[in-house]
Amino acid sequence: MRVLVTGAAGTIGGAVMRDLAARGVAVTELPGDATDERGVGAAVEGCAAVVHLAALAHPSLGTPRAVFTNNVVATFTVLAAAAEHGARRVVLASSVNASGIPMNPHGPLPAYFPLDEDLPIDIADAYSLSKQVDEHAAAMAARAWGLDVVALRFPLVKPRAELLEIAAEVAKDPAGAMRTGWSYLTVDDAARAVHAALVAPVTGAHVVGLAAADTLLAVPTQSLVDTYAPDVPCRRSFAGTEPLIDTTRARELLGFEPRESIHP
Repeated sequence: MRVLVTGAAGTIGGAVMRDLAARGVAVTELPGDATDERGVGAAVEGCAAVVHLAALAHPSLGTPRAVFTNNVVATFTVLAAAAEHGARRVVLASSVNASGIPMNPHGPLPAYFPLDEDLPIDIADAYSLSKQVDEHAAAMAARAWGLDVVALRFPLVKPRAELLEIAAEVAKDPAGAMRTGWSYLTVDDAARAVHAALVAPVTGAHVVGLAAADTLLAVPTQSLVDTYAPDVPCRRSFAGTEPLIDTTRARELLGFEPRESIHP
């Protein structure tokens, strides 16, 4: 397998490059702009798969128009080029923000816990909208061109040391991270999830939620919900520090289980 990676210089991209190379996968990075049709087409030639991670990954990184157009045009360009040049699978970075709930300035509550891929959306920022559109583009590419596409909904992804610093800040105001379910994933687990999505025996388009096996806070999950989200319905009770992201699809479709925690 030869794999093209866009966004290879990013946090997840760098980890994916290292992980795939360590597995003996022939991996190459996109040298230019993921919105450049000609450049992406040339780069994907001869590749069996594409990992698409390039994006403006926060609404603060440009005007709403710039964030939205960059992200959705890049994703469509990659999907179209993959189909045209014979790549059969694309793994792309979606986000826990695809529901629009976490970044929504109006502060809507999630419809329920645990958060899953079917969570009702409420979008009020361009970045979250771009991730939702990316997921629909994946479904179109599967339907129109027969591509197999896995859109991974990443939560907060950082190296363990940075996650520990963030967790310490979140502990000062736990309510601030409630709408993401206090979720996170180490960067090495994120890379392993990408590999699992590349090799899993799935067809068509799939949106898959990811999270570590616990939350950012070393506090019982049910206690977090009872204290900071008493008005959010729970579809079940939560044992220990289990995550508030439903990772059933990751486990059953991809065979992926997170290995790392920031807690002892």
